[in-house]
Amino acid sequence: MRTSELQPAATAILRLTLKLQWALAVAILFACVPLIVPAQQQQQDRSISSSQLTPQQLEIAKQQLRLNSSATEERRDAVMRLGWMKRPESSRVAATALRDSSAIVRATATRAVLWLGQAEAAALLLPLLQDRDEFVRQETAYALGETHSRTAVSSLIRVLGKEKKDGVRGAAVVALGQIGDEMAVIPLAELLGRRVAASGIINRVRRSKRDENEFVRRAAARSLGQIRSRAAVPALSAIVIDERAPDDVRREAANSLGLIGDPAAIPALRAVLSARDPYLSRIASEALLKIAPIAVLPPTTRIANLH
Repeated sequence: MRTSELQPAATAILRLTLKLQWALAVAILFACVPLIVPAQQQQQDRSISSSQLTPQQLEIAKQQLRLNSSATEERRDAVMRLGWMKRPESSRVAATALRDSSAIVRATATRAVLWLGQAEAAALLLPLLQDRDEFVRQETAYALGETHSRTAVSSLIRVLGKEKKDGVRGAAVVALGQIGDEMAVIPLAELLGRRVAASGIINRVRRSKRDENEFVRRAAARSLGQIRSRAAVPALSAIVIDERAPDDVRREAANSLGLIGDPAAIPALRAVLSARDPYLSRIASEALLKIAPIAVLPPTTRIANLH
């Protein structure tokens, strides 16, 4: 075939190829339009939605995103900021951090959820009294005290008997005083004179005992004063006159007797008016003034005043 005869055929093939390419391009373009339009619409919807949020809601959303960070410190900071907002909405978002893999984040979240209200906050916190981390258990107990929820009393009392760590027991004692339920009076009174297992391998083998931790005993004396039940007077009076007890525990017990205001405490308080510890004697004097001012005076002065 001559070259002049091949040229029209090649031209026709080229034109057909160009038409097919054009048709394919148009088909691809129209196929992509449904994908492009919804994406643009979603972006527009998000813009409209964001513009409708308040600055506070935007801040909560921002911190919620930060809770997904792989950096522990960033998650902890987000929880703190949510707590600082002091809003139920921010506390509800912070509550998800109670299940965080990091102990410090979980511990931080125990305070951040307190703005949910007594019942809801306590319900979220109670399971963390069984947390594997000591610091989380301690912070949970303190946070439960701040809820002032009586639903936490039974669980906190169980901590007094089962928890081995002094710091956690002390936190539970403080919480029970803040809640102020009389159901805690007997367990707290028992702590004042309780002896617990001593630490160390040799002591465990010998089953040695030691006095309850001083901070725990002092906190128990204080909490009994906060509850203000007369049922605590015998235990507190016994500590006040016990010269073997730590000074700080005796002082706190004397102060609590003044808060309770039961005349049954007068003999114990008068017995330490001349104690070697001047702070104890002063606190006892102030407690007596609250209960019965005349009981502070020496016997001869009291007789004179009666006349």
